[in-house]
Amino acid sequence: MRTDLFDFELPAERIALRPANPRDAARLLVVAPGQKPDIAPELSDRTLRDLPDLLRAGDVLVVNDTKVIPARLNGRRIGRGEAEPAIEATLIKRLDGSHWRAFVRPAKRLEVGDIVRFGDEGKVCFLGQLDAQVSAKDEGGEVTLSFSFHGPVLDQAIEERGDMPLPPYIASKREPDEQDKADYQTAFAKIEGSVAAPTAGLHFTPELTERLMRKGVNVRSVTLHVGAGTFLPVKADDTANHIMHAEWGEVPPGVAETLNITRKNGGRIVAVGSTALRLLESAADENGTIKPFSGETDIFITPGYRFRAVDLMMTNFHLPKSTLFMLVSAFSGLETMRRAYAHAIADGYRFYSYGDACLLYPQSSFRDGM
Repeated sequence: MRTDLFDFELPAERIALRPANPRDAARLLVVAPGQKPDIAPELSDRTLRDLPDLLRAGDVLVVNDTKVIPARLNGRRIGRGEAEPAIEATLIKRLDGSHWRAFVRPAKRLEVGDIVRFGDEGKVCFLGQLDAQVSAKDEGGEVTLSFSFHGPVLDQAIEERGDMPLPPYIASKREPDEQDKADYQTAFAKIEGSVAAPTAGLHFTPELTERLMRKGVNVRSVTLHVGAGTFLPVKADDTANHIMHAEWGEVPPGVAETLNITRKNGGRIVAVGSTALRLLESAADENGTIKPFSGETDIFITPGYRFRAVDLMMTNFHLPKSTLFMLVSAFSGLETMRRAYAHAIADGYRFYSYGDACLLYPQSSFRDGM
């Protein structure tokens, strides 16, 4: 499909720079596609606190328990003359105990073999600096960093020195701060490995989760470590020419069994976010049975995809021409989502990672009696 079909104009003031406080005070747009493409979708303006009333006993909410690491590091190149140019590195993929792939700026300042020093002070062991050598570099400015520390010691050093890797549309307007270390982490975060938050999960509070469980809605966790490529706009003119970044995920056997039993008993699987949805679809067979899964997925969902594992989806409002807007357009229909986004823009909804959310019904919901 042509990429420009997924473009839209968003006023700058609609981009949220801070999350709602409390988190479950965010708005929730319920989107139910019409029975035919030419019939306008049913739109309902609610809040996240209404979610227990919108779901049914026996449904299962599937959340992503990945934890964001403070992956943005600021340092300087050392050891090549007197000049020590500033270098910003955003870690994007762990390769092993001491190696990370990273985006660096300015990439032209670094060559293979260069040393980058991040920070002058620290609590790790008795060493003051965190050094990394550039062991590989590609033409796009992506590098492999070989750190001087390894394993848990390296993780602690990154934790001390790193900032939350806020998306560019936030980071370009303000610097990350200590508040972001809490704000840009979901209430379900447990397993470290993401360099971007699964943002639909940012809306949940312990109180909201407890209300859902009292309603009879189960909450189950899967893990997908979100990479930086997830939120990048598609630059190809046709979606068929876009290459997705692979991300590691896991659906534990017990969770797969619970979800299959839920479906068998008439309950619905509700994916919280595109990350949970993509992982469940990767784990499902042609009949919709969800299998235990552990490994990388690069699934790219565009209109025409047949969903097998997910019945409802909760997600934030996404960037134009992004793989995420393409995914929700596949789920609820492109025209439905264009109308829903136009309503959200006109009605003052807040967009992107710290913004509001929507609860999406699939295109087939009327036919399936959902």
